[in-house]
Amino acid sequence: MSNPLRGEVVQLYKTLLFLGREYPKGADYFRERLRAAFLKNKDERSPEQIRQMIARGEFVVKEIEALYFLRKYRAMKQRYYEDQ
Repeated sequence: MSNPLRGEVVQLYKTLLFLGREYPKGADYFRERLRAAFLKNKDERSPEQIRQMIARGEFVVKEIEALYFLRKYRAMKQRYYEDQ
């Protein structure tokens, strides 16, 4: 029997893997940590628990995106404004 949430989990993994390419400590470091986090919970069968983990993963996606936007903002600010 296939879990109906499997597609959401796979999509979350792909999204995080894509975002990890620009991680400050390196893509390999991020990939190892991501894989370990997903493998730790691979035997979970409860739909409620899986939904909670997906929600937490989506929160992590938003946090990583915010960090990247902040990094871009700081770089742009540094290029166009003099230090005061």
